[in-house]
Amino acid sequence: MPAKKKETAAKAPAARKAKVVNTSAVKASVVLQYSDKSVTYDELTERVKQIWTKDLGKKIVDIDTLDLYIKPEENKVYFVVNNEPVGDFDL
Repeated sequence: MPAKKKETAAKAPAARKAKVVNTSAVKASVVLQYSDKSVTYDELTERVKQIWTKDLGKKIVDIDTLDLYIKPEENKVYFVVNNEPVGDFDL
């Protein structure tokens, strides 16, 4: 009986793996500086949370999206929660 030859599959060239940057691991900060003031993103969002819960009587879990519009020339921050304009506060 003749011996069967094993067929070897042709190896495809190894695909290059793209380096993926895990953006959730990147620590970033936003600081607004104008005149003699300095305000961080965390300070602004904390203020919105206080207004949302204490002044408006709502729950943090009800916030799906939060947009801040900062207008230093007016000394104001306008905020939109879940695509609805909610209010403003002084910087």
